[in-house]
Amino acid sequence: METTTPLSVHQREDQGKLLLRVILALMLLFHGVSKLIGGVGFITGMLEKAGLPGAFGYLVYVGEVIAPLLILFGLYTRVAALVVAINMVVALLLVHTGEFFSLNQTGGWALELQGMYLGGALAVALLGAGRYSVGGAAGRWN
Repeated sequence: METTTPLSVHQREDQGKLLLRVILALMLLFHGVSKLIGGVGFITGMLEKAGLPGAFGYLVYVGEVIAPLLILFGLYTRVAALVVAINMVVALLLVHTGEFFSLNQTGGWALELQGMYLGGALAVALLGAGRYSVGGAAGRWN
């Protein structure tokens, strides 16, 4: 007779952390790759219009390429997730302030995607990478 052992609570938690990390990182990387291909000129322009140095626009590569890759692999995961969260707050304030209290055409919040990225990043920052990561569960910043 074959016996199977159910997954432990810790295994399921680590699998959930992995799933959250992978989804968040991959979805953000689409935005990062788009900026790698198309550039960040529109971001630098918005920053300059807001009275900030346009060079800050290049930090979007950190928030949408480097940090998601770190999250994906589970290396310095908590710090990388905080970078993503800060990136999302800046995006919300710079681009989307007029939509905070708006609904989209189907009745959802106009900023639901940005809200999910921000919430997902904060969740990863709080939860850490888990054991299925390059840094391992015991990694200081994971």
